[in-house]
Amino acid sequence: MKTFVHSEFAPTRRQVLGLGLVLAGTAAINVVPGFQLLARAQAAVPPAAQKIADHFSSVKSMSGEFVQFGPKGEQTGGKFFLERPGKIRFNYDGSSNFRVIADGKSVVILNKKMNTSDLYPLSKTPLKLLLDDRIDLSGGRVKAVKEEDDLTTIQLSDKSVFGNARITMMFDPKSYELRQWTITDAQGKDTTVMIFNVKEGVSIPPDTFDIDYTANRELNTKTR
Repeated sequence: MKTFVHSEFAPTRRQVLGLGLVLAGTAAINVVPGFQLLARAQAAVPPAAQKIADHFSSVKSMSGEFVQFGPKGEQTGGKFFLERPGKIRFNYDGSSNFRVIADGKSVVILNKKMNTSDLYPLSKTPLKLLLDDRIDLSGGRVKAVKEEDDLTTIQLSDKSVFGNARITMMFDPKSYELRQWTITDAQGKDTTVMIFNVKEGVSIPPDTFDIDYTANRELNTKTR
């Protein structure tokens, strides 16, 4: 069992967006040193990467704990729930009472303390690549792969959907289990999410991923 020290601070909207809610931008992509670059025209994705992607795609549900590190080393954490395709929920620890919920169509950031509710289309975020029913390594989405004895890293992006943001996923090469991911936004800022105490194939109540669209609309109408 891994133990992390959680700092007591409310993550900013930008830090929460680092979970995958990164919209299109104009900054250039910087490739992580040591990665094997894959040209768009190159069809040969490393077999190990494909096996990992297929295994991760086969995991239809999971839950566990997470620790999030912001661009300046800010740290917070909590619990998460994932159900494929398209659904995830992060419950942040502490008094901030942040919730990030994706229901397969949209992603909402809830800050009950500040009484705010921000809604984004899931299809316009790198988080979509993590939650797809099948992790698609075709069509030039794979930008780089790094294979090591204790870690296999796959970097994905889809410039036509969410600009120059990208997601880098790190897997155990033996168990094929997801260990962490890093979202790099269009400005080159990284936010890393590490997951632990993960259980796969869990039963999650359907309402875990419910988004109250009526409440979101009413709240944002009142605050204009």
